[in-house]
Amino acid sequence: MINYKHLQYFYVVATTGTVAAAAQRLHVTPQAISGQLQLLEDQLGEALLRRKGRVLELTDAGKTVLLYAERIFDLGNELEQTVRRGLFREAETLRVGVGDMIPKTLAFRLLQPARDAGLALRLVCREGPLDALLQDLAAHRLDLVITDRGLPAGSAVRGHTHLLGSSTQTVLGHPGLCAQWEGGFPQRLRGAPFLLPGADTALHSQLQAWFDLQDLRPIVAGEFDDGALLMSFAREGAGFVPAPTVLAPTICREYGLVALGEIGTIAEQFHAVTVERRIDHPAVRRILERAGTLFAT
Repeated sequence: MINYKHLQYFYVVATTGTVAAAAQRLHVTPQAISGQLQLLEDQLGEALLRRKGRVLELTDAGKTVLLYAERIFDLGNELEQTVRRGLFREAETLRVGVGDMIPKTLAFRLLQPARDAGLALRLVCREGPLDALLQDLAAHRLDLVITDRGLPAGSAVRGHTHLLGSSTQTVLGHPGLCAQWEGGFPQRLRGAPFLLPGADTALHSQLQAWFDLQDLRPIVAGEFDDGALLMSFAREGAGFVPAPTVLAPTICREYGLVALGEIGTIAEQFHAVTVERRIDHPAVRRILERAGTLFAT
């Protein structure tokens, strides 16, 4: 069995770059750290570090061990906090963050398989901007984040992005608005009021490019960072609105809208972001496994 003190010494050396810096942080001698590292390498049968100039760099085996060490220490911290706070629960808790622009109907359908599995599950959902949700994920206050974007490149959050599926877009509108802007699709949108998702979403720039390609030049009547608010304005006839084709019939029923046509060249992707690459939470595993069925239909 791995000695966790050896693992801690390796972790500090790997993150500081030198034995001397690690010794200063851990308040031990460099000789003690070197001896512990040698014992760990002997036990694993692989060299974990190699010298490069004045610093140490990780070998391929060392990179793998570092990933596992980070997970082990993160779980240890979570365990300590859980015990200190007295959070002893019989039922499994699934804590999910849902991005502002994720359609609530889609979020419900993605999460429903976890409840259908017959698990003793307590579901806790948080909604907000992606940056805030990712911070909660990194702090282990969330198990999963559902978003329309993957983990941003260069993000300080160590996580893994899982593609749930993708859908083309269908343009919807209030029946009264559709009566005012007649004609074929998409030409009937030329000069018409249109409601866009916020500028930070991937869909926003895709729609703008599509407008230019089709020479439509609609009037942008509003931009919304919240998907529910966007649909509320569409329900009142404030403008035409895009929606994932896979959800278009349901959204039309819920908001009293009708479909004008499908934009087959735009595919909006939906992702789940987790801290761990290997998913141990049974509810999260079921969500990821069943997501493809939703988008296939």
